[in-house]
Amino acid sequence: MASAPGLPARLLGLMLSLSLRGAQAVDCGSLGPASRLTFTPTARDLWLAPRVRAPGPLDHLYSTVRRFLSAVQPKPFPTELARALLNEPASVKVDELFHLAAPPGGAVRDWLRGVCCNRRPLPPGGARCRALFLLLPWPQEALWGSSEDGAQGHGLIGVVCAFVTNQRVHEQMGPSAKAVPETLLSLRGLVSDVPQELQAVAQQFSLPQKRVLKDLDGVATSIGSTIHTQLRSTVYEMLASLLSLGHALQVSVDHLRALNTTLVELWKGQQELDQAVRAHREHLHALLQEPDCQSCAETLSRVQDLELGADFSQVPQVDDVLHHLKGVPEANFSSMVQEENSTFNALPLLASLQMADVVTELKKVVAQQPEGLKTMAKVFPDWEAASRWSQALEKVENNSRPYLKEVQRYEKYRWIVGCVLCSAVLLVVVCNLVGLNLGIWGLSAREHPSHLEAKGRAGARILMVGVGLSFLFAGPLILLVFSTFLVGGNVQTLVCRSWESGELYEFVDTPGNLPSSMNLPHLLGLKKNISILLAYQQCRKGAPLWKVLQLNDSYDLEMYLDMSQYMANLEQELQNLTVDVKSLDLLSPAGQRDLRALQSSGLGSIHYSSFFIQIQKPVVNTSVEQLAQELEGLAHSQGDSVLEKQLQQEAQGLENFYQNKVLPQQHLVAKLNISARALAFSAPSLQLETSGVLDRVTHLKEELPAWAARILKNESKCFLTREMGYFFQYVAWVREEVTQRIATCQPLSGALDNGRAILCDMMADPWNASWFCLAWCTFFLVPSIIFAIKTSKYFHPIWKRLSSSSSEETQLFHIPRVTSLKL
Repeated sequence: MASAPGLPARLLGLMLSLSLRGAQAVDCGSLGPASRLTFTPTARDLWLAPRVRAPGPLDHLYSTVRRFLSAVQPKPFPTELARALLNEPASVKVDELFHLAAPPGGAVRDWLRGVCCNRRPLPPGGARCRALFLLLPWPQEALWGSSEDGAQGHGLIGVVCAFVTNQRVHEQMGPSAKAVPETLLSLRGLVSDVPQELQAVAQQFSLPQKRVLKDLDGVATSIGSTIHTQLRSTVYEMLASLLSLGHALQVSVDHLRALNTTLVELWKGQQELDQAVRAHREHLHALLQEPDCQSCAETLSRVQDLELGADFSQVPQVDDVLHHLKGVPEANFSSMVQEENSTFNALPLLASLQMADVVTELKKVVAQQPEGLKTMAKVFPDWEAASRWSQALEKVENNSRPYLKEVQRYEKYRWIVGCVLCSAVLLVVVCNLVGLNLGIWGLSAREHPSHLEAKGRAGARILMVGVGLSFLFAGPLILLVFSTFLVGGNVQTLVCRSWESGELYEFVDTPGNLPSSMNLPHLLGLKKNISILLAYQQCRKGAPLWKVLQLNDSYDLEMYLDMSQYMANLEQELQNLTVDVKSLDLLSPAGQRDLRALQSSGLGSIHYSSFFIQIQKPVVNTSVEQLAQELEGLAHSQGDSVLEKQLQQEAQGLENFYQNKVLPQQHLVAKLNISARALAFSAPSLQLETSGVLDRVTHLKEELPAWAARILKNESKCFLTREMGYFFQYVAWVREEVTQRIATCQPLSGALDNGRAILCDMMADPWNASWFCLAWCTFFLVPSIIFAIKTSKYFHPIWKRLSSSSSEETQLFHIPRVTSLKL
């Protein structure tokens, strides 16, 4: 059957195509991997649990019994005899059936020969050994007591094991009998229940659907948050630069305007000051040159230097710069940045609103069910053998129940008989042990002859009671051992051993071994090229039904699990997700005009050093205030009162001149100095910063849509990858559920394995261990009789006297007959 490409390969190809469409590597740290989904198993409840015998202390005993049976029956499975029994039972001769009973019979024969050998005279070597033992320094009674103790100890161990194994067989029979109809019932719906379970599997596609639909509710906000997160450092830095530049622009324009205003006032004050200085200089020059003016020469030289120092007509004009900056700043940069910041922070909500329609379409795509899942259960092929399979199993199940009840009933009888015989053997062992101990106790009390006779007589009688019980129960015990040995031994050697080795499967698969009416491959509906053994091996490995059974049509599970088209539709709809960030202006048109005006104003090209040259010069070269004080002092030294008065008036005039003209001019110069220095420090870098900010704003506004689109594409891939993870989980679960639990033929191999475990491990092993332990007890029963009869003569007073009157040689090698003595 040609198999379509597997779903993992198709989905891998889809993922590869998605990754090749994007040039950048996908970083999905914001979304994370898909979480683990929990699916509800849909396989039938009557699933075959493997039956395995738990390890226990009897495992060594079971192994010993199996080795014993393998030694008794080393021959392989009797293929010819089984073929004849199945095809032509009348042609099978009785002597051929003797082969089935030969192993138990041979074992019993060997055992009886061993027992009989114990009654034969010892070989010379044996006689010498026995004589050697008799020469040792312990009494002969102790030697026989030691042998009797060893035999009874082995017998006691055998009785305990017999009790345990007999009870174990009884305990295993009930559960094993109940497991047969349960196994048959679980196999009846092996194929017929598959479509319903496939439908239940297909319905659980709703689990990944619900999870994806839940994720779709927040995908737009998530993508918007991711875009905001990845852009915020750049956008916040840009907005901070604009805010700082706007503040610097405002400060620079204010200084420039102050500079221009101050400069105009300085020009006007300089003209008035020049006239006043010239008038004061001429009037003082005439006054100080009077002949009557005493000590006026030095003051006259200073008056001659009385003239203006700074000439602000030499500084450059700033009218053109002010003209370019007229109306600047037009924009309120603080409000503008705050507004743009609010717009950018609302990006997740904006993305959610913009993607709402696409998310609705995505939900419609996700809510659909792939075509393969719709038909996965409907097109599961019919099985021609389903009806006869179900009918045959139902018939076997109904017919097996009465037999199983009979088996349990007979098992109860067997258990009672086993308990009775084990109790009888235990009673024999107890009688032997009590009699032996009483007899030894009597022999040890030699100083009290009366005690010796009473205890010895009691010990001898108890030993003889044990002998009587041995004779009474030996026959039923041997009969039970032989019958259970015949059944359990043949089950182990002919069935269990060949079942475990695979000889039974080879026998069934060989043409001609089974009757034509028992065509098992046809009854089971196996494929023509698959044997029973091969079907068992494949089913044990977990092969699906369509690989083993002869279904009407081919069935390709991967074809129905193919969701590539479903994923392609989802991926196509995801491509429709868009986020428009054009509403984020960053810089308003008014703010842009302000910066452009500042950029082209020439503020940085003003020759500020000319200002500093004039500012460093004094307003008047001669200190007017000192000159007024000097004139005041000079007036007091004059002899001419008229000249004195005139000098005093000039001194007062200079003082007024300083206060009204010179001092205000100096204040204007200081003000001009502040503005000029501020502009000289900030204007050159401000224009460069303005150019850089304008370039970055322009570039960022152009890049923001493309950048947001790349982030959106990346997040869409990450989202698709994560959501595909849920569908991957579903597909993997369906594949495992269908091939390993629903449409798997593993119950067939499981039923065979359970059958072998029930028959061989749970029933045959305890059964065989039970007769083995009973045989153990039986084996020590006959030596126990001999030892009890021989030992009892030492405990009875009459025997003691008879034995003391005989010679030592006769006492050593003659075993007296019990029947010739009177108790």
